[in-house]
Amino acid sequence: MAKPYKTPDVYVTEISTLPPSVVQVATAIPAFIGNVVQVFDDSGIEIKSPAFPIIRRITSIAEYERYFGGPALLTGTLTCEVTQKDNQIIKASISFEEMAQTGVDASKNPVFGKGASAAKVNTLYYALQFFFANGGGVAYVVAIGRTGSGLAANTALSVDDKLITTALNELEKVDEVTLLLAPEFASASNYVAAVAQPLLAHAAKMRGRFALIDAPSTIKPDNVTALTSWRGTIAGTVDTLKYGAAYYPFLNTPLQAQPDAANITVSGTLNTITRDENGKEQTASSTMPETTLAALLKKYAGSQLEAQTLALLAQQTLTLPPSAAIAGVYAQTDATRGVWKAPANVPLAAVNGPAVIVTAEQQGEFNVDATAGKSINVIRPFTGQGTLVWGARTLAGNSNEWRYINVRRLFNMVEESV
Repeated sequence: MAKPYKTPDVYVTEISTLPPSVVQVATAIPAFIGNVVQVFDDSGIEIKSPAFPIIRRITSIAEYERYFGGPALLTGTLTCEVTQKDNQIIKASISFEEMAQTGVDASKNPVFGKGASAAKVNTLYYALQFFFANGGGVAYVVAIGRTGSGLAANTALSVDDKLITTALNELEKVDEVTLLLAPEFASASNYVAAVAQPLLAHAAKMRGRFALIDAPSTIKPDNVTALTSWRGTIAGTVDTLKYGAAYYPFLNTPLQAQPDAANITVSGTLNTITRDENGKEQTASSTMPETTLAALLKKYAGSQLEAQTLALLAQQTLTLPPSAAIAGVYAQTDATRGVWKAPANVPLAAVNGPAVIVTAEQQGEFNVDATAGKSINVIRPFTGQGTLVWGARTLAGNSNEWRYINVRRLFNMVEESV
């Protein structure tokens, strides 16, 4: 309303021509769905019988440990053959075999390998390490169950889709989340139906979220039939598929599975070299008393046996689904360039290389799906550049409007901000 003037004069009136500013919402806040080892309240007291799902906002691994404890641990058996002379170890050979977690069928889930332990199955902790290593900042942990010595119904062998659905319903109350992923369950026999499909449906329903899907490394890059078959398990129209992207293959990482020193059993043979009355050496063999890794390392601290044991356990590195690292790449790209920039041609950190090597020619089959448009973004190694994210397409790859991840996520940001 103009100010009323009561006397003749010359007046200068300044009128604001700028519209009210719009604050951009956060664009790369992932929600990790998975199992946890323990649950603690804000005071650090363990909750013995927690009510799942539990949703926590974290900004570091230390914060995760505060609320959920550490990772699922590596279990198994160490077998040693130790030779000692004059109470000094002069030779040692050791081997390690993982203890299979109840219910893990390596024939159905070959990515686990023979006798996969909890550390290889319940990988939420390590996935978050992967996320932070690749530029991730804020994240939400959506705990749907507790890990243990045996596999519950919501494990990486077969996922209970009701637990996923319940978790996603609770997640509707958390407005800040923009990315959805469940890498712990990527090797489940029913991953697409029980995990990927609900993630895509939730993202489409909320309209401001984007799902990261892990394509299994069991698909061989030269097997077009298997690739087509896996694509066929993903249902949905463009209106749903444009809210998600798939990545392939799994990634070999330097992240080490932490051993359960108190429960890894140690057994083997002890060869003792002595001299008889004539000074001739003789060897007596006996069975080592069964012990634990913790006791072994304490007893033989500073010895060759300790060094070899630690070196062997250090080889127990993890092969992880790519989605956790990709979530970190999204966060880093958004922070340094902007959500409008495609999260591609970006090197990954904490990666030794892809579990499967894909050639440029083979990538064409992943990148373009002429029939249904379900593009799969491939991660490839390049000499002198490291392991790069080499694709930025949504699962709606045949849509001219929503083919690219950065376009969909830019519109998500604008729609949420305005």
